[in-house]
Amino acid sequence: MGFKEKIDKQMIATIKSQDFLSLFLRAIIYIGVFFTLATIALIVGYILIKGIPHLSLKIFEFEYSTLNASMTPAIINTVFMILLSLVFALPFGIFGAIFLQEYAKNTSLVVALINLASQVLVGIPSIVYGLFGFLAFVIYFKMGVSMLSGALTLAVMILPLILTATQESLKSVPQAYKEGSFALGAGKLRTIFVVVLPCAMSGILSGVILSIGRIIGESAALLYTSGSVAKVAGVGDSGRTLSVHLYALLSEGQFIEQAYATAVVLLFIVVGINLLSNVAIKRFGAK
Repeated sequence: MGFKEKIDKQMIATIKSQDFLSLFLRAIIYIGVFFTLATIALIVGYILIKGIPHLSLKIFEFEYSTLNASMTPAIINTVFMILLSLVFALPFGIFGAIFLQEYAKNTSLVVALINLASQVLVGIPSIVYGLFGFLAFVIYFKMGVSMLSGALTLAVMILPLILTATQESLKSVPQAYKEGSFALGAGKLRTIFVVVLPCAMSGILSGVILSIGRIIGESAALLYTSGSVAKVAGVGDSGRTLSVHLYALLSEGQFIEQAYATAVVLLFIVVGINLLSNVAIKRFGAK
């Protein structure tokens, strides 16, 4: 057997082993995708089957009572909580990311500590934020159990998420865009707000949408800070959001059917927000 034939056999054996490994990895990927989709379908199907039959106009009445277990006050409080939390978190998150990315030195120890802290804070359980909000806003600052205390707690919770998403979006803007703006005579501040931020808007929106999703699904932190009073609440009043409303109905054990219906509405809201965010991100990305 010649040298050339040995090389050919080795190449054939290598190709066969690579083909087998590719098929094996592909099979693992398909199995993982199947189990993921099956799990999602099982959870969503269970919620829909259990909740849709109990949807009625009675649970959408404006005022909550033991006769209707209405979720309308909770829906209004959820929207109000989202807006109030974003009012506190967005300016600090976006402008903080602009400072870290465009003005601060990358080699600075302070910048490294801020980046490390933002990454660590994203993974902290929400119950820890709830205890912090209770001790800081409810007791120390004497805001009481109110929507304001809950909004400030959620603002602290989603701030690292917005900060990280905005910073990564700013990093993805090509340097040539900035250089072109500078070449046309624009200053740094004008370049950031006219050129850089519009280009990074899709990524910033992604972080905002993720933050909204976390606010909607949060219950542990709000139980300690905003309370669970079933009424339309003002800034200084105690009120329950939709997720807290769902938890309260299940914990009481008397309104299980209404709890399933609330879960369906909560699921539709989350899906609707994600669909709207995809449309907004595509439009901003196209621009």
